[in-house]
Amino acid sequence: MTDGLLAPMLVAVGGSAGAVGRYLVGRRIPGRRATALVNVVGSVLLGAVGGAVSAGYPLTLGMLVGTGFCGAFTTYSSFAVEFHRLLDEGEWRSVAVFGLGTLFAALLGAVVGRSLVGIT
Repeated sequence: MTDGLLAPMLVAVGGSAGAVGRYLVGRRIPGRRATALVNVVGSVLLGAVGGAVSAGYPLTLGMLVGTGFCGAFTTYSSFAVEFHRLLDEGEWRSVAVFGLGTLFAALLGAVVGRSLVGIT
């Protein structure tokens, strides 16, 4: 495989695995809990991968796991839809808990992921 095809192939393989993973989480856990979970787990993983690549691990790791897997596994578009639905329904407490909670947990997850590979 030539270098020109390596990056898109890595992203495609990682994306396929991430999409299947997201589907399986959605089958086991209902609604916005699944959305929050995959976004937080994806943030931890992406933080770790980003930290690893920054520390000298191959960029191909970032392509496969970061762009591919995490790109398909995390669902910020689903987050936006769930958030908007809660707003429409006037579920103000849920808006605060789900919206701010997911954002905070995802940001914290990225920090945790980076610290797992020794990058702070």
